[in-house]
Amino acid sequence: MVTAHPLPEGFTEIEVFAIGTALLVEALLGFCLNGLTIISFRKIKELRTPSNLLVLSVALADCGICINAFVAAFSSFLRYWPYGSDGCQIHGFHGFLTALASISSSAAVAWDRYHHYCTRSRLQWSTAASMMVFAWLFAAFWAVMPLLGWGEYDYEPLRTCCTLDYSKGDRNYVTFLFALSTFNFMIPGFIMMTAYQSIHQKFRKTGHFKFNTGLPLKTLVICWGPYCLLCSYAAVENVMFIPAKYRMIPALIAKTVPTVDAFVYALGNENYRGGIWQFLTGQKIEKAEVDNKSK
Repeated sequence: MVTAHPLPEGFTEIEVFAIGTALLVEALLGFCLNGLTIISFRKIKELRTPSNLLVLSVALADCGICINAFVAAFSSFLRYWPYGSDGCQIHGFHGFLTALASISSSAAVAWDRYHHYCTRSRLQWSTAASMMVFAWLFAAFWAVMPLLGWGEYDYEPLRTCCTLDYSKGDRNYVTFLFALSTFNFMIPGFIMMTAYQSIHQKFRKTGHFKFNTGLPLKTLVICWGPYCLLCSYAAVENVMFIPAKYRMIPALIAKTVPTVDAFVYALGNENYRGGIWQFLTGQKIEKAEVDNKSK
C-alpha cells in the first residue's frame, strides 16, 4: 500500500494538482514546439543559416526550461521533492542556466535583426557561433555562482522544485540579485528595446512591417517581469508574508516562456515557418524568403 505524502504547507489538494498540471502542460507544449524548431533546423537545409543559429539557441534553452518544468511537475504530483538536497542544487542550477541562456539568446537575435534591417550587414557563421557560445557561457557563470556561495538555491514555496532562495534577503542575496538583474535582465532588455525601436522606425519609413517589433520585449517583460519583481521586492522586504500559493504564480508565468518564444522566434518568422511546414509536409512554401530574416 502506497503512503500518500502530506500536502505542502499553505496548499490545498486542488492547488497542488493545479500547479502540477499547469507545469506539465507548459512543459509538453513548449517542448513540442521548440523540439520542432530544433529538428526543422537540423533537417531543412534552407534553415541552416547564421541568423537561424541564434533562433536555435533560444529553442535549445527553452527546451531546457521545459525539461526543468517536467521534473517540477512530476514532483508536484508526488507532493514532495524526491531527489534530495544535491538534486535540488542541480535542479536550481539547470533552471537558471537555461532561463538566462534563453534571455541572452533573445537579446542576440535582437542585435542580429537590428544589423540586418538597419545597417544591412550580414551575420557570419563565426560571429553567430561566438554569440551563441558566449550566451551559454555567460548564463553558466551566473548559474554556478549560487553553488559557490554567492546566492543560494533552495526549494520554491511548493517545495517540489528549486530556484534562487529569496527568503532570507540578506546582503549575500541582495548583492547577487543586483548584479544578476543588471546583467541578465536590464542589459538584455535595453538591447532588445533599442534594437526593436530602431527596426520599427525603419519599417515605418518603408511602410513594410515584416514582424511585430514590440512582441519580443513584451514577452521578456510579461513572462520574466513578475518573477524579477518578486525577487527584487525580497531584497528590501520580507516576502514570506505573501501566501506560498501566490509566490508560485511568477514561476508559473515564467514557465510559459518556451511556448511564447516558439511563436515569436520560429513560427513568427516567415522563413522559419516555411521550413517547419516543409519538414512536416514535404512541401516547400513558394519563395520562403531565404534571406533568413523575415522575422
